[in-house]
Amino acid sequence: MFEDNHVLVVNKPAGLLVHGDETGDVTLADLAKEYIREKYNKPGNVFIGVVHRLDRPVSGVVLLAKTSKALTRLNELFRSKKTRKIYWAVTLNKPQQESGTLVHWLVKDASRNVTKAFAKENAAGARSELNYRLLAFKQGRYLLEVNPITGRPHQIRVQLASMRCPIAGDLKYGAPTPLPDKSIALHARELHFEHPTLKTTITVSAPLPATPVWKPFV
Repeated sequence: MFEDNHVLVVNKPAGLLVHGDETGDVTLADLAKEYIREKYNKPGNVFIGVVHRLDRPVSGVVLLAKTSKALTRLNELFRSKKTRKIYWAVTLNKPQQESGTLVHWLVKDASRNVTKAFAKENAAGARSELNYRLLAFKQGRYLLEVNPITGRPHQIRVQLASMRCPIAGDLKYGAPTPLPDKSIALHARELHFEHPTLKTTITVSAPLPATPVWKPFV
């Protein structure tokens, strides 16, 4: 969706790993390296830095760095919360309030790869905050726009589930049935970030997946 000498921004399909794990499956980083190797006829090692991640069943905008300098600067932007991320989620229930802010303390169980949300401060948890608003209601499902203020593992998934609005297809956090392609209806819709060398604001918007769960909202 955007590329220059320093950054590469792509629309990740659901089901693709961003970074390697114990499965050894092909990753987005692997594909990006191969793309650069072929496009620019670069033999040998190609540098790709993963700036942030999306869960495997999630689709949407992913920002990659093509140089180590860009990676360092972009990592600092994310650490200092100087980026803006917008997600869209299809949920099975309507939130009690059509817009609001959710604050929880999230504790991750690494052995089960599950995160638990606590409404009150928890010494073992990381404070997590997001804003949401209801955008549409179609065919019995609700489209929410989510702006995460913090970036925790499974944050949007568990925080929406905590207000009884599980994301469609997300069996791990309360959805009753899977989606046909085993994805979940969570899409990283937009990313706003400062370019690492130009210092201008780049805004990228990722088209929705062409799958039945998203079709009513296209």
